[in-house]
Amino acid sequence: MSNAQRAILSFSVMFALFVIVGMVQSWSLALVIFNLCLISAVMSLGVNIQWGYAGLLNVGTMGFAALGGLASVLVSVSPVGEAWSVGGTNLALAGVISVLTIIFTIYLYRRLPKGLIRLSTITIILILGIWVIRFFFDTAVDDIEEVNPAVTGFLGGLGLPILSSWIVGGIFAAGAAWLVGKISLGLRSDYLAIATLGISEIIIAFLKNEDWLTRGVKNVTGLPRPVPYELDLQQSDWFVRSIEYLNSMSLETLPETARVGLLNRLIMEQSGLFVKLCYAGLFAMVLAIVLTLSVRALNSPWGRMMRAIRDNEIAANAMGKDVTGRHLQVFVMGSAVVGIAGAMLTTLDGQFTPGSYQPLRFTFLIWMMVIIGGSGNNLGAVLGGFVIWFAWIEAEPVGVWLIENGTSWLSEDSMVRKHLLDTAQHMRTFVMGLVLLIVMRFFPGGILPEVRNKGVARK
Repeated sequence: MSNAQRAILSFSVMFALFVIVGMVQSWSLALVIFNLCLISAVMSLGVNIQWGYAGLLNVGTMGFAALGGLASVLVSVSPVGEAWSVGGTNLALAGVISVLTIIFTIYLYRRLPKGLIRLSTITIILILGIWVIRFFFDTAVDDIEEVNPAVTGFLGGLGLPILSSWIVGGIFAAGAAWLVGKISLGLRSDYLAIATLGISEIIIAFLKNEDWLTRGVKNVTGLPRPVPYELDLQQSDWFVRSIEYLNSMSLETLPETARVGLLNRLIMEQSGLFVKLCYAGLFAMVLAIVLTLSVRALNSPWGRMMRAIRDNEIAANAMGKDVTGRHLQVFVMGSAVVGIAGAMLTTLDGQFTPGSYQPLRFTFLIWMMVIIGGSGNNLGAVLGGFVIWFAWIEAEPVGVWLIENGTSWLSEDSMVRKHLLDTAQHMRTFVMGLVLLIVMRFFPGGILPEVRNKGVARK
């Protein structure tokens, strides 16, 4: 079976699974899973750009996704005027002094002769600068966090459309990736993994503790939405008329009272479906753009060069290729895609919760998507996003159903039955391990492995 046939079959199976979930459980749940799969697919593409194209081991996707979430807050939330009035001046002074300290330190480093005098002078300047910065910064933070901490207690954002935060999230993640890459990409590949893991944990710790910026563990809720609210739809004449028209056959045969009751229920149910479909349209558009650009990049001379570097760095260096520079390019690109996905996820949730960023969800599962889908194959990365996230969501309810039916012969008070039902939540990790083992056994290159020249798939 060719890769194209396997792709058609795989995505057809995924489509069938979504239909089954919609018919058996609910269409609302099916769309929720579908939206999360779209976001996960974008994130998986970002990691595939780094690993599949260049062999870069980035285990800090959690931090880059969190930076995307931070962008959603800083861009879309309205500014808190009182917080700015009490702490804005001191915060600005701290920023100005920071810049001046850095500039003055660089100036002295270049002007003073190498030796003890330069070292001691720069040390004194840095210590004084940090002390002054901390004075203004700490004062500002204390004042800001005291402003109605139950509701605000932070500066807020710019009050711009939340869709613009998706671009900003990519920029934030790209900037962090550039800094990490400049330090680590010239070293062995394992140093990059250590550096990305470390910067990820630093980012999460920062977001959890800096209440003045993100409210920390108190979370930022009620983020603006790029799609209509359900209540607004339910009160819109065009939506009510549309629902009435689409369900006219089932409504016209009912008496007036029953007709009104059914119509109201349909309006409430389908307003939620409409909102989820709007989200799906936006996420699908982003996925299509990222996938198209990724495929074109991979098939370009640049992409062929990246794969050549991945397969033999020594030979590429010997041919005069700037391996470190190319690695930096692809690392920044992949991280930017992860940041965009992080902003999309925060937009879907409608809230920013720094405590929810866990390595299992934002690192381990994302890497499973790339491995199972097919490293080096962009369409495989998308498929992996759908397969893994669908399995992750459905593993627990399906596990509960299996345990309930498999232990139906036991009494309701059976300790064995109760224990199995209580541990059903762990079915997710069990299923993930099982899926990984099965795929690695029968598809070592992933479900859709990378296709080499002449149509040969990499095993």
